[in-house]
Amino acid sequence: MYFRLSFRNIIYRLSLILLASALVGWLFNHVLLVLLATSLTLLVWHYHHLFQLIDWLWKSKSLSPPQAKGVWGHLYDGLYRQVKQHRTKQKQLNEKIRRFRDGAEALPDAALMLSKELTIEWGNKKAQRLLGIRWPDDLSQRIDNLLRAPEFTEYLAQENFESPCMLTSPIHTEVKLEIRIMAYGSEHVLLLARDVSNIQRLEEMRRDFVANVSHELKTPLTVVRGYVEMIQASEETFDPVWQKAFQTIEGQVSRMDRLVSQLLSLAKVENNSDDDRQTVDMGHLIRTLIDEVSWLNQEKQHQITLSITTDVNVFGFETELKSACANLLSNAIAYTPAKGNIQVSWQLVDNKAVFAVKDDGDGIKPEHLNRLTERFYRIDRSRSRDTGGSGLGLAIVKHVLHHHQAELVINSHWGQGSEFAIYFDQTALSAFKS
Repeated sequence: MYFRLSFRNIIYRLSLILLASALVGWLFNHVLLVLLATSLTLLVWHYHHLFQLIDWLWKSKSLSPPQAKGVWGHLYDGLYRQVKQHRTKQKQLNEKIRRFRDGAEALPDAALMLSKELTIEWGNKKAQRLLGIRWPDDLSQRIDNLLRAPEFTEYLAQENFESPCMLTSPIHTEVKLEIRIMAYGSEHVLLLARDVSNIQRLEEMRRDFVANVSHELKTPLTVVRGYVEMIQASEETFDPVWQKAFQTIEGQVSRMDRLVSQLLSLAKVENNSDDDRQTVDMGHLIRTLIDEVSWLNQEKQHQITLSITTDVNVFGFETELKSACANLLSNAIAYTPAKGNIQVSWQLVDNKAVFAVKDDGDGIKPEHLNRLTERFYRIDRSRSRDTGGSGLGLAIVKHVLHHHQAELVINSHWGQGSEFAIYFDQTALSAFKS
């Protein structure tokens, strides 16, 4: 029940008590003495309940406050109401925390809640099995004091958590972990560690299978091509039907050979190690590529314009960079109509080095842009078959850029041409060496 205590009520009640005391004192001819006794009684009564309140708040374990009448009774009732509301909210909060912990324990990943200073505040049981971090034993410990892998320390130092960090579990050396860090509210950070050992093993099996099959296909394709070329070069005259058959065989073998070569290139890109990195003169590499692809341009006679405005060198894999740039150039030549214009540039833009290939061809429809780097994805299968496309070129470019912390940006409008640009970040992993 709501109770309102006003200053007017206090004055009114106190006046009635004092008037009654004065009246009693007047009857017994001791007004001041009776008023003093009444005042002392009121003071003792209030201090008695005040001490009871203090004792209940600080010492008593009882939920119910002391019993009293008058203003102290209303005060105790209000406090009791507040305590019940507080306990109800605490139960609700505890229930939410319990549900959160049950949900976190049900996760297939190790989960750690960290402060902004990267100290551990909570962790699930999977964190102990995968990371060796025990909660609450490791409470308030910095995560990098417990996970001492160099790649993880470097990952934290970069403060760029858009991509995951891969490292070996400190508990099981055969377990590979993918670690992701993300904001959790305004004051916390959530770390998730996932066991990707099976995925990596399957990926390695896939790469090995593709590489081995592609390598084994090289020999029979070479044999078939050799016999076809030998038959075509012979002086014997064949019927037009057989001549067309041999031309078709030669064309399909050439197409298959290009596909196998690109599969081998993709497998090599995926298996490169950091030990093979070196400083690459991009200006010289691009000029060399322009000279090498000039033979592709003999039929269509494109106008190729080269603009190199920076001498920045890239620290990376020369064969990979050459393959990525060559793929963008060959795509522009293959899909730009005859007599079209192709602009090739290497320049600095906002502290980033950019290799760009721009053409005035047909362009690409918006629904295809997000899938261009998928393996074997082709916008027009019949057209790609005519131009010798396999759908692997941009997939190779994607893997190359991943190794060099670079980004592929595609700007294209249907009917207005396309621009493929590779952005090399100067600050990412010291990618640039002068």
